[in-house]
Amino acid sequence: SGVCCRYGEVVNINLVRDKKTGKSKGFCFLCYEDQRSTILAVDNFNGIKIKGRTIRVDHVANYRPPQDSDDLDDVTKTLHAKGCGVKTPPHTSSDSLSEDGDVPVKKPKGEVCC
Repeated sequence: SGVCCRYGEVVNINLVRDKKTGKSKGFCFLCYEDQRSTILAVDNFNGIKIKGRTIRVDHVANYRPPQDSDDLDDVTKTLHAKGCGVKTPPHTSSDSLSEDGDVPVKKPKGEVCC
């Protein structure tokens, strides 16, 4: 279990890779089961250093599940159909956060993730 799992159940991860080389592009998208976990992750991970690299974490309006697998699991298929955080009530605070339970964790929007 990695650092991203510290604040809640991660239901899906999309580690973005270069299509030609297969190497990580240095960022990923996380979908948490609960919107509160998303808020905690953004509040607590953004700007911290892991293995000497500063992590940048933010909310996104639409979670991007992995697209390139022929053998998608049920969770990923549901995310493609309905999006992330569909069962989560909207965040009601005054700041403008996404209503979905998804966070892009970049690897310079997040160097090391899970």
